[in-house]
Amino acid sequence: MPALATTALLLAVGCSSSPSRPGAGATAGPRAEAAAATAPAAERPLAVAAAPEDTATATARPGATGAQAQRTKLSVSSYDSRTRRAVISPDGSADTLSPSPSTSASPSASQSPRRTAVGDVIASAPAPGAPHGLLAEVTKVIGETAEGTEVQTEPAQLNALLGDDTAKGSVPVDPAAFAVDELLPDVDVSWSKTGDVRVGPQGATVPLGSLRLDVRGDLPTAQAGTASAATSASASVSGFVQIAPRVDFRYGGEGAAAAPASAYLGVSGDWSSGWALTGRADASATPARIPFATLHADPVLQVGPVPVVVNLDLTCYLQVSGDGRITVDVEQRVKGGFTAGGTFGPAQGWTPVSSSDMTSTPVRTSVTTAGSVKAALGAEASVGLYGTVGVVADLAPYVRGEATGTVTGTDDRFEADGSWAVYGGVDLTGTLRLHLTIFGTPVFRRDIPLGALHREWPLAGSDTP
Repeated sequence: MPALATTALLLAVGCSSSPSRPGAGATAGPRAEAAAATAPAAERPLAVAAAPEDTATATARPGATGAQAQRTKLSVSSYDSRTRRAVISPDGSADTLSPSPSTSASPSASQSPRRTAVGDVIASAPAPGAPHGLLAEVTKVIGETAEGTEVQTEPAQLNALLGDDTAKGSVPVDPAAFAVDELLPDVDVSWSKTGDVRVGPQGATVPLGSLRLDVRGDLPTAQAGTASAATSASASVSGFVQIAPRVDFRYGGEGAAAAPASAYLGVSGDWSSGWALTGRADASATPARIPFATLHADPVLQVGPVPVVVNLDLTCYLQVSGDGRITVDVEQRVKGGFTAGGTFGPAQGWTPVSSSDMTSTPVRTSVTTAGSVKAALGAEASVGLYGTVGVVADLAPYVRGEATGTVTGTDDRFEADGSWAVYGGVDLTGTLRLHLTIFGTPVFRRDIPLGALHREWPLAGSDTP
């Protein structure tokens, strides 16, 4: 049954389409910067790393001399998402730093604050009124206030800031950064990172950099007076998922028609899960989905001088369907790696990327009487930039049991006038959304389906050796 895939963060994950991880080879850290220093300035990729808590706002003025982004001593004091008005003020706490290596502007251009002007493109980490970050162009300067300069803005695109620079990196997400809303009583959340270790429930050890969710719950049973109530019995599920997610980001510089030569946004990581399903699920023609936790994080990537805010959302759920007759007792563990996202190239436009090397090991399986049941412990995840969703994916590892005739079977023996089998599997569905054009790529005509991915493997049965 369910391999809770908080992963899907967790996105979404699945099996198969691209064997490589676009985020491999991150350019963050002193070693990468030292290597990049040997390349000509115009060819040096921007470093990609987790941004510091006090990351500076970046601005650029497209069309001006030295127009590429640079860090400034300006900050977003407030933002109204309804009117798109913002107040920009000097921020004495922000460090004055030089522009990116390929910027033609002199370092002195960022040595003192300047007034915000029409045409400025601003990239900010989460700020008051903009909890998912802000990427906007100033269209009008309204006037001065006690807090700073009030301006009218409209949405902007990343290529206005990154220009002809290139960047590629994969950055781990701090597990402590996730805000978790527990929707059922028996949900436990644990995480660990270097210097601040928390241990999972019942003494379980959570590896450094991992997030873990444990869940226990009863599945729905038939209502009194319904046709299936006489045969319905209780069923319960318990399990956990453990994830070490990374955000993958790539920008390939300016291509034709001012669009990027390439781009990528996605999530990847390592994960493992364990689960157990016991009892008889209610008769249900339509699978019942029961959300048990929602998670949200807004990690900020420092892409050269630009703070790029990534939005991660995950809804973990239980789902079950069956005919109300079969009784199962299944336990197994699943582990593997995953990647999911969207990639852009001038020839093919935006295309989905998803892969997983998921493997499972059955620990205990049994089935009693004839019937069928399918249960999943899955996750629906979304990845976006600056509050706009770009990738939506639903990963549902599941267990399915079926039997015919009169059957009583276990993994080491069975007595039956019929047959029985238990299968593990995974379903992956999703969509690339129009908002991925935030990179500055051509506008979608419609959302692009990720495609339905389905994989299944036998766990045990009357014909299993």
